[in-house]
Amino acid sequence: MHPVAAVGPRGKVTDPSRPARLWHGGVALVVAIALVLQLVLVIGFPAPDAPGTAVRVLRFFSFFTVQSNILVLVTAVQLARDPARDGRLWRVVRLDALLAIAVTGVVHFVALRPIQDLSGLDAVADILLHVVSPLIAVAGWILFGPRPRVALRDVGLSVVWPLLWFGYTLVHGAISGWYPYPFVDVGDIGYARTLINAAVVTVIFLVLATGVRWLDHALRPAPRAAITA
Repeated sequence: MHPVAAVGPRGKVTDPSRPARLWHGGVALVVAIALVLQLVLVIGFPAPDAPGTAVRVLRFFSFFTVQSNILVLVTAVQLARDPARDGRLWRVVRLDALLAIAVTGVVHFVALRPIQDLSGLDAVADILLHVVSPLIAVAGWILFGPRPRVALRDVGLSVVWPLLWFGYTLVHGAISGWYPYPFVDVGDIGYARTLINAAVVTVIFLVLATGVRWLDHALRPAPRAAITA
C-alpha cells in the first residue's frame, strides 16, 4: 500500500513519502560514491607489492564492509523508489543490510580503526564506508522505516549470509593465503581463534537482530500510510 498524496493549503498536491524518498536516495548516493571511490583506489592506485588487478578486485568484493555497503545501496535504491517496500525475502535482505552495516561500524571502531593509518582519499573512502554509511543507514531506518517488518523467522535467517561469508573467507584464505581482516586471519591466529571470533560475531548479529525486532514493533509504524502486518 502506497502513501496517499495530500492536498496542501494552497491546493498543491504533496507527497507524504517525499522526505523518506530523499533520505533513502541520499543514502544510496553516498554509499555509491564511497564504493566507487574505494574501487577506483584499489584498481588505479595499488601498493607497490600489490597483486594483479583481477585479484585486487576479487579481494575488494570479499570484504565484509564492501558487501555490507552493497546491501545498503541495493535496499536504499529500492526504498527511494518505494519507501513502503515489503516482501518475505526483502525483509531478510533489509534486516541484513541494517545489521551488517551496524556491525561494520562497531567492529571497525573497536578492532580496526586503532591499527589503521590512512590519509588522503583512502581516509575519505574509509570514513564514508565505515562511519558515515552506518550512521545514515541506521538513522534512515529509525526515521522512516519501513516497519513493522521483522518477524522471528527473519531474525534466524539474518545469520545465513554472515555465516556464508565466513565460510567463503576461510576457503578463499586457505587457497590464496589472504584474509580480509586480522580477526579471521587463520595464518596468524589459527582456526580455533578464528572460529571463536566467528561465533562471537554471529552472536552479536543475533543480539542486534533481536534488538531490531523489538524496536521494529516498539517504534511507531513507518511510513504511516503504508503499514503492513
